[in-house]
Amino acid sequence: MKSKINFAETENCPVRNILDRFGDKWSTLVILILGEEKTLRFNEIQKKIGSVSQKMLAVTLKKLEADGLVSRKVYPQVPPKVEYTLTNLGLSLLPKLQNLVKWAIENMEEITGNRVARQIK
Repeated sequence: MKSKINFAETENCPVRNILDRFGDKWSTLVILILGEEKTLRFNEIQKKIGSVSQKMLAVTLKKLEADGLVSRKVYPQVPPKVEYTLTNLGLSLLPKLQNLVKWAIENMEEITGNRVARQIK
């Protein structure tokens, strides 16, 4: 039997811990893009996102790699070639994020309408 999660316990709450990682602006997009494209180089990921700076994308990829969600493969050539792919852990997260995307698409119009009605942006 699973025990209830103590949301008030900041350090050990799995929900807070994981959402802190994906609550940033770019991590979810990187995972979704790599899920679609399988393997991409840094500049290809940046082009697909469009509005992310090189610095923020590098930080995001390092965090995702540190969490074991993305793998980075460096090829020994000049200039260096680096490719990013989802790990098995990242692939296991992908369907959950795809469901969130589906939900967002299905409900965006209603949510936007609610924001306008309540004058919240």
